[in-house]
Amino acid sequence: MLRLTFWGTRGSIPAPGPRTARYGGNTACLGISGPDGRLVILDAGSGLRTLGLELMAAHRSPITADILLSHTHWDHIQGLPFFKPLSDSANRFCIYGAPQGGTPLEGILRLQMDPAVFPVPLEALAARLEVHDIAEGEIPLQDFRVRAFRLRHPGTTLGYRLEPTAGGREIAYVTDNELGGGGSYPVSVDWRDRLVAFLGGTDTLIHDAMYSDTFIKLRAGWGHSTPRQAVELAADARCARLVLFHHEPEHDDAMIDRLLADAREHARRLAPSLVVEAAIEGSSFTL
Repeated sequence: MLRLTFWGTRGSIPAPGPRTARYGGNTACLGISGPDGRLVILDAGSGLRTLGLELMAAHRSPITADILLSHTHWDHIQGLPFFKPLSDSANRFCIYGAPQGGTPLEGILRLQMDPAVFPVPLEALAARLEVHDIAEGEIPLQDFRVRAFRLRHPGTTLGYRLEPTAGGREIAYVTDNELGGGGSYPVSVDWRDRLVAFLGGTDTLIHDAMYSDTFIKLRAGWGHSTPRQAVELAADARCARLVLFHHEPEHDDAMIDRLLADAREHARRLAPSLVVEAAIEGSSFTL
């Protein structure tokens, strides 16, 4: 049995405190655990630190995991230097993500830990690391058939569809994605139709829902979506469940409650059977 847990649900920058305690303040990180102990981790935001502490407290060694990065903006990689399992030479991690502007993924991760900005270089980490550059297409993982799809976001950003090879519910992880008309991105004119086909019939869609309908007018071209836009995509793709993700750091729990209520009302008009939820740090469900 596979279990998915949200370790970080926020976008842009961690936003801890009493105003965000219910939905969480850590940035993007999800973990999928299986019965054999192997993990698939989606993004390495500040939530990765908490996941690492949980893994080390369980005294399970060696720890092995595949880490799929949507892209390398700070909020999606900032937890990696603080991921405690990297301090144990018995552990092994494979990191997958797209190169950016001609710089390989490994080079970007090294820059994040350059002495100018961080005291410990990447090569000082004890665990065995393999870093793989990827693009659209299939990524062969042990427990999943994974497909990647390029999203509308500054830089090369990938969404993932994961199908458990042993059976179970498929999920799609599509964060940092602009569904509206803002921005100029190197994607095809039929991009949205292709995205709907890519997601078609997925049980659970985890999608960027960072901005309100009012605020997105000021942020067109920044690479994010609204809850209503995410509902419309989930309805078109015939998903059973939508989880709103990548919460705006300035949105407190009450604001996310309001956005969720509005998204559910929008879904009742478009796709009455669609279940709409907002990602909660620490929550989990079975695939």
